[in-house]
Amino acid sequence: MNQLFKEFEDKLDPSSREAELLSSIDPDKLPRHIAIIMDGNGRWAKQRHLPRVAGHRSGIESVRAVVETAARLSIPVLTLYAFSAENWKRPREEISTLMDLLKEYIQKELDTIHRNNIRFLTIGRIHELPASVKTALSAAEMQTRDNTGTKMVVALNYSGRLELVDSFNSLLEKGVDHPIGEKDIDSRLYTVGLPEPDLLIRTSGEMRVSNFLLWQIAYAEIVVTEVLWPDFRERHLLEAVLEFQRRERRYGGIRSVTFESAR
Repeated sequence: MNQLFKEFEDKLDPSSREAELLSSIDPDKLPRHIAIIMDGNGRWAKQRHLPRVAGHRSGIESVRAVVETAARLSIPVLTLYAFSAENWKRPREEISTLMDLLKEYIQKELDTIHRNNIRFLTIGRIHELPASVKTALSAAEMQTRDNTGTKMVVALNYSGRLELVDSFNSLLEKGVDHPIGEKDIDSRLYTVGLPEPDLLIRTSGEMRVSNFLLWQIAYAEIVVTEVLWPDFRERHLLEAVLEFQRRERRYGGIRSVTFESAR
């Protein structure tokens, strides 16, 4: 058992649901990469007769809880789907609020992220974001670039299809003179250098992947929870990890593949 995992166990109330879940998780069979589609902010707010922005603001608490839990479990990569390329279709005020909340999150959480050895990264068409947002993101990436713990990857202005388009165009610009293979595409994705997600979590009960990491989730285990994102906490992440460990991963074969051989 790694030290961070042990410290996490010691932190929990032994009688809590979180402690019960953690005791059932095999620390040697954790996913290398967890990706989360954070959905349900609007419905959460509507249920409480609040403006949609209230759901987005409450969702920040969920981000904090999930990042902390992933770091305590020593999950190598955690990717959060924060803003899709399609989200530009939303009302201008909502988009402006989302961008302000992103900058506010970075301002308030960056020192904590850095102290916990978490590396902050972004994927997507970042160059199309407002200048103030790009400045905040760049500062966060620079401050944490030497951290060696969990990589916190935030998908912003992201689209799985556009990622593939950008990958193909990059290969064309390079002047590839041979038939394009999977390794060529992999080398030009936003996620180059990161392991593919082992576990994809979607909140709010929706049964779709919403144009998220389409290439990378080819063999990911998918866990859908009815919990709306603002209510998602560490126990829900632990439940998803435990569900992941219960499954057999065949990778297209007949016999199950062990976690060690799949790494």
